[in-house]
Amino acid sequence: MRISVVTATYCCERTIGDCLDSVATQTHDDVQHVVIDGASRDGTIAAIERRRGRIDTFLSEPDGGIYDALNKGIARCNGEVVGFLHSDDVYNDERVLERVAKAFADPRVEACYGDLVYVSATDPRRVTRYWRSGEYSPARLAWGWMPPHPAFFARRSSYARLGPFDTRLRIAADYDAMSGILQGLQGHAVYLPEVLVRMRNGGVSNRSLANILRKSAEDYRVIRRRKLGGIGTLVGKNLSKLDQWLRRPPESARGA
Repeated sequence: MRISVVTATYCCERTIGDCLDSVATQTHDDVQHVVIDGASRDGTIAAIERRRGRIDTFLSEPDGGIYDALNKGIARCNGEVVGFLHSDDVYNDERVLERVAKAFADPRVEACYGDLVYVSATDPRRVTRYWRSGEYSPARLAWGWMPPHPAFFARRSSYARLGPFDTRLRIAADYDAMSGILQGLQGHAVYLPEVLVRMRNGGVSNRSLANILRKSAEDYRVIRRRKLGGIGTLVGKNLSKLDQWLRRPPESARGA
């Protein structure tokens, strides 16, 4: 089973090598890596070119932001399953995609997701937060639940049915897309109770107070659009982050 992994990049020369190496060293033997760069002005493109033989598709041109880049990536995917690994992130170990492929070997499975740890921007071995997803249910969406986007995989047919990421949303289009796929499931969503991805701190959504406020406003637009609930859903979504600071990560995710 072919898994397509889409990575959007822009001026990330310090971290992109780790991301690309993480995909290249996966034990699953049928991976398409699609890298979409937004015309980086630093050393990102040079770092990508040094690993060009490991990348199936590479495009560098100006874009309209990360979700525009991800849409370009999806359009170039040919795998049965699609996942996203952002330029600051790495898989927790080399067998992640192998385990994802095993889940999708069941034709009834439409989506698969796992857990994620946040790590120090300068030391990816040091875990700062642990996002445990837990089992999916429609009711949990109404409580503000969502899985971490880099640890979420879905069949390419699901994205074809859903349509592209909404680029009018600058921060919450991943929440919108995952909610849409889960609401429209024609099969099962499988939870893998293990850490799949290590995400460096410093993401766009938490970079400033303005971004935090914008994210909340966009989240609420998604909640209303998808008929997930109301202000209580937004409150629940934000409060759920408290558990990420308090929960102790599993041994397999510490100091990887």
